[in-house]
Amino acid sequence: MSVDYVLQTTDLVKEFKGFTAVDNVNLNVERGTIHALIGPNGAGKTTVFNLLTKFLIPTTGQILFNGDDITQMRSAEIARKGVIRSFQISAVFPHLTVLENVRIALQRKEGNSFHFWKSDKILNKLDARALELLESVGLQDHANSITVDQPYGRKRALEIATTLALDPELMLLDEPTQGMGHEDVEVVADLIKRVAQDRTILMVEHNLHVVSKLADKITVLQRGAILTEGDYATVSADPRVREAYLGVAEDENDDAGDASEAVEAKETV
Repeated sequence: MSVDYVLQTTDLVKEFKGFTAVDNVNLNVERGTIHALIGPNGAGKTTVFNLLTKFLIPTTGQILFNGDDITQMRSAEIARKGVIRSFQISAVFPHLTVLENVRIALQRKEGNSFHFWKSDKILNKLDARALELLESVGLQDHANSITVDQPYGRKRALEIATTLALDPELMLLDEPTQGMGHEDVEVVADLIKRVAQDRTILMVEHNLHVVSKLADKITVLQRGAILTEGDYATVSADPRVREAYLGVAEDENDDAGDASEAVEAKETV
């Protein structure tokens, strides 16, 4: 039985004046899964995301979405096909309400985005769907609150709601828990798990506790190339991952459990 991949890259390379930031990366993201892209600082994770969403043009290589070659497509075309990068479109408007932010995202999907001059009667037709989306991320009780007054974790939930408003088939989440306290991290991790039930998620994440909780498959990057892949147990037991994160040679400590805990502690600081 063949595996159903929603996103694939073949020998993806990005060079900057002789420096290879992404080096022959072959990703296979299975439909209906959460796939995590991890690695130490400078490993090339965000560059890969920028290539997938065409903020950067690959030097060589191919990107397939549902089997279609999207390598030469522009960002807007890729988004219309259903590949949406969280926080790319959902840069929230701080002085609008939570509901108004989601409604603007819904306007974009309908093809009349940012028509602020339309009457409230017309725009209010979007409120029912906007409230459904807010309920899906636990913000229904804050619909009429001004966004700038919301705590950081709630703003992140709003950003995910505005991304969901575009009905993505594949969501790319770039560091969704970055800068959060422990309580907010748990809330957003639970939210990601909930919204992943009907779609595929590719995420860059620094917090290995979140990765262990969410990811079906993990790809580890080092110096722009894939170091290893597998589930959390497989990846965390690989001594090369320990060395990549901590700079500790394999033969200095053979305890994979200690290595895993050390890496996770470093990532959650």
